[in-house]
Amino acid sequence: MGKEEEGARKVVFGKYEMGRVLGKGTFAKVYYGREISSGESVAIKVIDKERVSREAGMMEQIQREVAVMRMVRHPNVVELREVMATRSRIFFVMEYVRGGELLARVARGRLPEDLARRYFHQLISAVDFCHSRGVYHRDLKPENLLLDGHGDLKVSDFGLSALPEQLRHDGLLHTQCGTPSYVAPEILRHRGYDGAKADLWSCGVILFALLAGYLPFQDESLTAMYCKVFKAEYRIPPWFSREARRLVSRLLVVDPEKRISITAAIQHPWFKKGPLGPAPIQIPPPQPKAPEEEEEEEDNPRTPRFYNAFELISSMSSGFNLSSLFESQRKAGTVFTSRSPASAIMERLEGVGRALGFGVQRTKSYKVKMEGKAEGRKGRLAVAAEVFEVAAGIAVVEFAKTSGDTLEYAKFCNEGVRPGLKDIVWTWQGDDTASVGGATNGDVSF
Repeated sequence: MGKEEEGARKVVFGKYEMGRVLGKGTFAKVYYGREISSGESVAIKVIDKERVSREAGMMEQIQREVAVMRMVRHPNVVELREVMATRSRIFFVMEYVRGGELLARVARGRLPEDLARRYFHQLISAVDFCHSRGVYHRDLKPENLLLDGHGDLKVSDFGLSALPEQLRHDGLLHTQCGTPSYVAPEILRHRGYDGAKADLWSCGVILFALLAGYLPFQDESLTAMYCKVFKAEYRIPPWFSREARRLVSRLLVVDPEKRISITAAIQHPWFKKGPLGPAPIQIPPPQPKAPEEEEEEEDNPRTPRFYNAFELISSMSSGFNLSSLFESQRKAGTVFTSRSPASAIMERLEGVGRALGFGVQRTKSYKVKMEGKAEGRKGRLAVAAEVFEVAAGIAVVEFAKTSGDTLEYAKFCNEGVRPGLKDIVWTWQGDDTASVGGATNGDVSF
């Protein structure tokens, strides 16, 4: 048994085996994990929802972290594979980066210049990609830079990152955050700042640390250290090459308007000495289809639409709502999960609708419209039901009222649909025994 697999192991969601603790935080623990079907190693971040809900702003921070990690798919960024939840916990399943933190490597002393350049290439490649997506990390430091089994750098921990919607009317960010030794002076001054330029300052501190083996701004007094940061007061060791000295001095510039940009840094002679970091993964745009192809695909999709894992957390887990990240408004509806095949679910939906005296129309292969034949208080009740795919062998069915009276819709769901579908339902939204992926609160204990 390898070192990663030592310790007590637990199976979660019938899909992942969890082992030893890799790290701990205030609201979360990170465990080593293994996907049972493939044997692939993963890291599983487990967040305590009750503790998060009591801390002001933490829910928004986790929402932002999820949204960001879905946006920044890059070889030098830790990949978020999956998000799952029970009523009490949220599980982030992430790429397992077995080499540990870059900090541990730096703590042993300064790096050879070629190795420092390699890590800096990969850092700049990742940061540039994030900025191109409107994402600003705001907490870049060696503790948040991991090394994989091939010695390649991976940026992690986007909990303090910012998105474009956080910019104020002046087009700047205003939240003071980050780690004192690495934070840009404009952030410390409590003024608006450009997230991209602030990240570049942190990259400069990291480059200095890689080449020197220690930080440029250090003092036992935090106030004294801030004074050094405000003045960019540091000494470059004599072993820095002339070109490395020049690049560091252009990154650690107090005035953000005069600080070097990523574009200029990539063209700097020191940077250009080695091969550039890996190009970001390119996701090709969808090829345009002929109108008849689009119509055929709309009416006869090969599989159900994918049901967003984050929506599943929202609908199946009380007290924590991530749906605002994906839709501005959701129709009131009833949701259940099922392990039955999608085709069998569709047949049952049609059968239940007819049994309740509704007119039934399958508008798509995996969507059913039902309309009552009698006039209600607000006209005829109309309901849409759609089957979504969550994962292999798991489907989500969502009902939504499209017209009619809300009370009549509630009666339709509670007295008609629920009894009629009880033998194919795995869990209903909001039920006390509800779970996501089959794990209830009692299934996993930590």
